[in-house]
Amino acid sequence: MSVDTQDMEIVHRAFRRESRLLMELVTAVAPGDTARAKVIADHFRDYRLGLRNHHEGEDELLWPPLLSRVDLQADIVLRMEAQHERVAATLTRLDVAVPAWEAAAGAEERDTLVAALADHRAVLLEHLDDEEATLLPLAAQHITEKEWASLGDHLVANTPKLTLLTLFGLVLEDANPAERATLLSALPAPVRGIWHIIGRPRYARHIRRVRAA
Repeated sequence: MSVDTQDMEIVHRAFRRESRLLMELVTAVAPGDTARAKVIADHFRDYRLGLRNHHEGEDELLWPPLLSRVDLQADIVLRMEAQHERVAATLTRLDVAVPAWEAAAGAEERDTLVAALADHRAVLLEHLDDEEATLLPLAAQHITEKEWASLGDHLVANTPKLTLLTLFGLVLEDANPAERATLLSALPAPVRGIWHIIGRPRYARHIRRVRAA
């Protein structure tokens, strides 16, 4: 049993990049610019939903089979569970800080939000680094192809279709040509068509709007 887990590392790149950019984007919003604040807040909500569904998929579909098949390495899985709880706690803090800043784009609320985003990113990066170094090799040896594929199925089933297009664009952004081809080839042909005709131009418009100077 050996599963290719590289797709998760590609997904992680998007979370690393966006958690950094969110801090930069919020910092750049002028006090009182509520229109700009709403754009960034909406993007955060897409990011948050993608991260939540990514982690819930692992909680429900990855940790249980791994714990049933490993012995001495169970501590790795338990550590991942604990890290997910820490990440979730930072998201709960952000669920308060983002709307508070979005409402009036005040300088004080902005600074509070940037601090919360920094804390979130620190906890998230610790988890992603650890997961890639210790958990993914374990999953490659103990998880079936079908079980691995169920993680993607869970994300699709729990994410609105338009948000899925945004998340897919975020993941493809830093993928190299070979990785991009692999990710696209995994989609059913009709879905690939939807991405090329609707998703890709929609994502380009979205990301220009989000990252506008």
